[in-house]
Amino acid sequence: MGFLAIRSQVVVPYSPSTLRTQPKTIIRISKNAQFYRPTFPCFASFNGQEPVPEDIRRSTEKRTVFDAKDAAWLMNTCITRNLPPVSSLKHGLDKIKEAVEELKDNPSRCSSGMYRFQLAVPPSAKALKWFCSQLEPSNVYPIFFLSGDKGNPSFKSLSLGGTKGIFGIGSAITFEGYSPHTFENHSASQRINLYRAYGFLDLKLDKRLASMKHQIGSFHLFIPQIELNEYEDISFLIATLAWDDSSLGTFFEVVQSFELTFDQARHTFLSASQSIHSSLSGFNKAEEHIHMVCANAALFLDENKSKARSLEQDFPLSHCSQFYARLSPALSLAKNMHPEKEVNQEAHITRACPNVNLLWASLIVEECARLGLTYFCIAPGSRSSPLTLAAAKHPLVTCIACIDERSLAFHALGYAKGSNIPAVVITSSGTAASNLFPAVVEASESFVPMILLTADRPPELIDVGANQAINQVSHYGVFVKHFFNLPPPTDSISARMVLTTIDSAVFKATSSPWGPIHINCPFREPLAKISRNWDHKCLSGLDPWMSGAAPFTKYIPLQQSLTSNNINGSMTEVLNQIRGANYGILVLVSIFKEDDIWAALLLAKHLQWPVAVDIQSGLRLRKYLSSFLSSKEILFIDQLDQLLLSDSFKAWMKADVILQIGSRITGRRISQMIEDSFPCSYILVDDHPGRHDPSHCMTHRIVGPIAQFCDIVMSCCTPGANQNWKKNLRGLDMVAAWETSFFIGSEQSVSEPHVARKIFETLSCGSAIFFGNSMPIRDADMYGTNWVQCTHGSSMLYNSGLECHFVQVAGNRGASGIDGLISTAIGFAVGCNKPVVLVIGDVSFLHDTNGLALLTQRMKRKPMVIVVLNNHGGAIFSQLPVAKTTKRSTLDHLFYTTHNTSIHNLCLAHGVKHIAVHSKMELEDALLISQKADTDCVVEVESCIDSNSFFHSALRNFVHRASDNALNILSRLSQDDEDYRIVEVKYSLYRVQLNAPPTTVSSNFDAITPHREGIIISLFLTDDVVGFGEVAPLEIHQEKLLDVEEQLRCIIHVMEGKTISNALSLMKSSVSSWIWNTLGVPPDSIFPSLRCGLEMAILSAIANKHGRSLLDIIHPSPQGLFTGSSAVPICALIDSHKPPKETALIASSLVEEGFTTIKLKVARGGDPAEDIAVIREVRKEVGEHITLRADANRKWTYTEAVKFASAVRDCNLQYIEEPVENADDIVKFCEETGIPVALDETLNNIMDEPLRVLEKYHHSGVVALVLKPSVLGGFENTAMIARWAHQQGKMAVVSGAFESALGLSAYIQFACFLDLQYAEIRKMMNKEPVFPTVHGFGTYKWFKEEVATEALNIRYNPIHDSVETNAIEAGDFLRKFQINPQIVLRNFIPEQVKEHSLTVGIEEGSFSIRVLEVGEMNKGSVVVFIHGFLGCSDEWIPIMKAMSSSNRCIAFDLPGHGGTKLQHFSDSSSEFPMEVMANILCKVLSELTPGKVTLVGYSMGARISLYAALNYSSRVERAVVISGSPGLIDNEARIMRQNKDDFRAGVLVSNGLDYFTESWYAEDLWASFRSHPNFKQTLAKRVRHKDLHILGRVLMDMSIGRQPPLWGDLKHCKVPLQLIVGEKDSKFKKIAQAMHKQVIQGNANGNVTNSIKVIEIPSAGHAVQLENPLALIAAIRHFIG
Repeated sequence: MGFLAIRSQVVVPYSPSTLRTQPKTIIRISKNAQFYRPTFPCFASFNGQEPVPEDIRRSTEKRTVFDAKDAAWLMNTCITRNLPPVSSLKHGLDKIKEAVEELKDNPSRCSSGMYRFQLAVPPSAKALKWFCSQLEPSNVYPIFFLSGDKGNPSFKSLSLGGTKGIFGIGSAITFEGYSPHTFENHSASQRINLYRAYGFLDLKLDKRLASMKHQIGSFHLFIPQIELNEYEDISFLIATLAWDDSSLGTFFEVVQSFELTFDQARHTFLSASQSIHSSLSGFNKAEEHIHMVCANAALFLDENKSKARSLEQDFPLSHCSQFYARLSPALSLAKNMHPEKEVNQEAHITRACPNVNLLWASLIVEECARLGLTYFCIAPGSRSSPLTLAAAKHPLVTCIACIDERSLAFHALGYAKGSNIPAVVITSSGTAASNLFPAVVEASESFVPMILLTADRPPELIDVGANQAINQVSHYGVFVKHFFNLPPPTDSISARMVLTTIDSAVFKATSSPWGPIHINCPFREPLAKISRNWDHKCLSGLDPWMSGAAPFTKYIPLQQSLTSNNINGSMTEVLNQIRGANYGILVLVSIFKEDDIWAALLLAKHLQWPVAVDIQSGLRLRKYLSSFLSSKEILFIDQLDQLLLSDSFKAWMKADVILQIGSRITGRRISQMIEDSFPCSYILVDDHPGRHDPSHCMTHRIVGPIAQFCDIVMSCCTPGANQNWKKNLRGLDMVAAWETSFFIGSEQSVSEPHVARKIFETLSCGSAIFFGNSMPIRDADMYGTNWVQCTHGSSMLYNSGLECHFVQVAGNRGASGIDGLISTAIGFAVGCNKPVVLVIGDVSFLHDTNGLALLTQRMKRKPMVIVVLNNHGGAIFSQLPVAKTTKRSTLDHLFYTTHNTSIHNLCLAHGVKHIAVHSKMELEDALLISQKADTDCVVEVESCIDSNSFFHSALRNFVHRASDNALNILSRLSQDDEDYRIVEVKYSLYRVQLNAPPTTVSSNFDAITPHREGIIISLFLTDDVVGFGEVAPLEIHQEKLLDVEEQLRCIIHVMEGKTISNALSLMKSSVSSWIWNTLGVPPDSIFPSLRCGLEMAILSAIANKHGRSLLDIIHPSPQGLFTGSSAVPICALIDSHKPPKETALIASSLVEEGFTTIKLKVARGGDPAEDIAVIREVRKEVGEHITLRADANRKWTYTEAVKFASAVRDCNLQYIEEPVENADDIVKFCEETGIPVALDETLNNIMDEPLRVLEKYHHSGVVALVLKPSVLGGFENTAMIARWAHQQGKMAVVSGAFESALGLSAYIQFACFLDLQYAEIRKMMNKEPVFPTVHGFGTYKWFKEEVATEALNIRYNPIHDSVETNAIEAGDFLRKFQINPQIVLRNFIPEQVKEHSLTVGIEEGSFSIRVLEVGEMNKGSVVVFIHGFLGCSDEWIPIMKAMSSSNRCIAFDLPGHGGTKLQHFSDSSSEFPMEVMANILCKVLSELTPGKVTLVGYSMGARISLYAALNYSSRVERAVVISGSPGLIDNEARIMRQNKDDFRAGVLVSNGLDYFTESWYAEDLWASFRSHPNFKQTLAKRVRHKDLHILGRVLMDMSIGRQPPLWGDLKHCKVPLQLIVGEKDSKFKKIAQAMHKQVIQGNANGNVTNSIKVIEIPSAGHAVQLENPLALIAAIRHFIG
């Protein structure tokens, strides 16, 4: 008895035998669409038990063909759900099944719609295999495979193993039509699109009649029900269900159809065993002009072709000339999938083999081809002629030749590494076979399969002096898995022996452990195609083999699949060890298969352990979509090898469980760490039984598939690790990464570590890297960058469910030789079918120059880039102990093997493109150009052994020092491992009197009582710990105190309740990372002075928490400080606008006070002559022993500056700050005048690319950098610039910007820290120590009043004979700081958010509207904030609090959102169109305020604001439209959008908000927001809305498809508008520009005079108010005024 499901949930029993197929009816619903529909309900599900009866199955086959318009209506409703990534295609199918079953349990209520499920699966090529496994005849059509290879791929390429493409089965939607437009061919785009369709152009198909005809402009396309879409490094499994009650069928009928398709697809995939060759044998060959296409369906569905063209840029139309499509039982089309003529094996073997030698050779080659071995590497030779001739004539075999057998063998090795399929090597006898030995050793040690066919003399010619005859028996000894010695060919031995030998050899080669197999093939004469009779009886029993395409012997290993249900005792022990780990480390080393890398990545995501990644794992080099600062979900300890340079770190870094995936480790320090952690549980997992345990510490060895092991762990073990340990590891890794990046980036010349980083930075997704041995792979392992922007579309990475993509990496690390690397890399490129970059040293390059000959052979591969690091010798020896104990002449001769060989000439000889690189810019250009070219290219980077050795040594020393310092700080502060919660943040606005106007104002400043205003921040932690910071912006730096205060009010709201950690004191991206990840604010959006004050408060709070000073927590060894080293000398400051004599007397008095350094402000007037006189007079007055500095503040032209410099050259100025108005003239000024220069204003805006800007000022004439933390954005930024200065041997002078004693006390400690750091750097670089830097804190003399109750101690020190302060005393001052109440203008009183409800009655009923208010009733403008769909008023609170100091701010929840509730409605079907929403807004405004308001609306709220501004100008003073649109004009587009939003509303109501938001935020519009650190937190809030029916109704009625378009009304707008968009929101940027144009046209036509501005918010996408609130606050503030 079966069960019948009839649309409803009712289950009715039925007997299958009683059902009969009913007549079919043709129903026409549009001009070009017809479909067939049975008259009975559908049935069945994923039971997988009873086969569906044939009559029933046939009756359920819908043959619906839509026209383009009807298809567009349906496809426009598509809802996409992204499922989590899985470790195998099988698991992916299981997840699809679960998702569909879930959908069946809660079906859509709509009569039509479309669902799409997609998930990422491992990237190895499976689409072709899946296609080949399909039944013929099939129960489901269409079935197709579409090759991803572009150009003119050959059928031979399919057998090489790297062909990725698209497999599809079933049709969710089929549509056809006619278009007069010609669709051009475009290269494929790597982008997931909801409307990816497949089919044919210019063909009219009739699948029922199995006919087709050529018709220009026609198209026939379909979207598969199940689709596997393979990209270079990621694949997606996609399932689509589309239904329409009036055509395709009901939802349940379509699900039934999908289930039939699914069952066939799943069953055939799991049972796939057929070879590609046999599966593709029967087909109809497509005509030459026929191509299958993959296209954005919108190109065909949108009648507006100009609009469609814009869509084409996102996903272009792609023609494919290699495909196989079975459209019906009687109609198949294929192209380049199989030889044009089928080979009759019996005829071929009996007639085409004139002698038995060629017979055996042909059998060997044929059997290899049947086993999937179709790549033959052939060395020219006579004795191997039969094998060569057989390979050459085989239609499926690809042959490549090389005169050098060693290169050839390495090439075969590389092919197997890339494809995981053995290559076949054919050589002649004698030393030709011996030349394979190095590659055989590497293959053996790396577990790489190879088949070696070595031709040989027959036995009678061995050991008798015959030419080219050696003993080749067991020639490779233990380095091959097995040796077969065939007899010379003879017809007295059954040919079956030949076939079974090959079958056995290939099975052994590809069974764990993989490895090379040697088959020795002796041949007697004749070796050519010379006829010799042979007895055909030797072919007896081969008829079935010759009539088929399968191998003779099928090896079927019976391996028990280990799952979570059948785990044995030893495995249980391993799992218990993993579960119990507290300090577990996941070590990912040599992982060669892409699916294993994928599984390891999923395991890392699941376990949440720290991950040590080897360069060979594929995960050391990763590409991210998120910001560099974003806290990554997986903690990769990329710098572990460098951190282990530190003895203190090695002692600290102890693991209790080490889980290693893969065998061989590149970095010896990681191996040492494993040994040092012993005793611990050390578990190694790999698919071979090889012993890789040099430290003899291994406790558990798992031998089996890596992916299978990862599955078991993920299903049986919950994530867990010591969080404080992880937190410290993250901080230490960040410090080492910062140090590495900074040191490499600040080096002006091209260093080899820089090359290692830059190669990866310029590498596109989908490429692979092959590293040479010696230094290239070590540099990449240690110094490779740990963050690179992903070049895939943002949707692709988001849809994958992973935060990063791996990059496939290969190398010859089995025996780690330097031979054959070029040849191996070329073979690897063929095998993996990806663009490959080879990074190799010059000696390795010269060792394998014969490999260049392989480049010029036209073979199936993508272009290669070979980067040669040419240091003219073996630089690795300079890094080894031998270099320290050996004479240089011996090193050059016997170790470095120094040479002057021209690599350019070698490339010229081989016809290979060559690019020489001598600078960083040339390197970047060469890498970008070469990777985009369609030819192979050698990029030669000039280097030097000595400079390379010195740079590596310095880099190691600096990272070592940084690691020690960071660990020292964290260890000292980590007595309490808890993070510290911010309990409260307050601030006070102060005003203090000055003795004189600041030097930042003009010289004619005439204030009666000059003063200084600023803000004191008080940051409270638990236990009443408080830290203080000062914010004192200067208007010359484009900061106003009011704007800064607004930002601070917003940040205070965000900060409270958050936590800070000790890692912030490391100040190497730690502060920026905290701001971004914890506060969700782009660090560069904070005003520099405010960030400086916040850092000051945070650091002082951490210091006070530990009872220490600020200097104590930022310097690693404060206990080493003593009074002398903590002294900070101070430079006096003179504003030299007075006559020369008076200025000189002032300078003289300062000298009498004890100042030894004086800075004079110059360029205050118009004529340099006045300043010349002042400088000369001051020098005369104070004498030569006093250091003089001058500061021109960029006030002079170049001519004026040169005039000044020439006149004061004999005055011995230490430097002049910013002498010229144009920063580009600074170096020129230094060279022309010889006067030293200091940078100041030049540094103000360099933080986007600091090292790139600073690189311009390496010149020795630039001697100092004047650093103002409040201008540069805090201590972290300032420390980075100071570090650059110190590394270049320049002074870093910390300068105040007229801060009070509070700010100066922190600056003094910071300056002391920089001085101590400079002394240490000079010592490390073997440079002489320098006198302490005299810092620019002379501004203290300007203050008549102070903000503190006690004065900061600045005095003359007779011991040092100078005016100075002391960092220790400054630390005490800051720790005991108390605000002087006399100078406080006002204290911050936190604005309370007042929440209340308003009952708003409208014609249809009434609502209880939830309202939030911040600010006083009578304060400034009234600003009303309106949220978008799924938002609520709470999202505006940070912005409202920021603006409430001068405005009354109001926000309310729209109907269906937040706390707004429906009280009464007269009609349950009532609607909420724009007019009703605007009416509700007006009622709310009438209740709250009588006057005009400023409306600020986002998205849907923006549309309401715009509508109100256009229609209720009497109530609206101005409007801010954030990411808003005036609607759609095109009527058809409006109707389609209505349908889409109606379906979305149905999904929302039927499936709930969790389901709905998953698909809503998967759209491209939210790409930027998805990468925001607060995205998940925001999403969690947006699923809390209670009234889903009202919410769904709002989505429908407020659809821009129903909203009246407002474009025409814009011309008559009377209200000032501000249009705000995120810089990453390309869609709404275009809309905003169009709106701006419309309003401007209205003004031009005299309709109305109105102001309109378009503001782009940086670092933001569509959700501007959430992604960059501070920039939005500033924009609104300036608009309101």
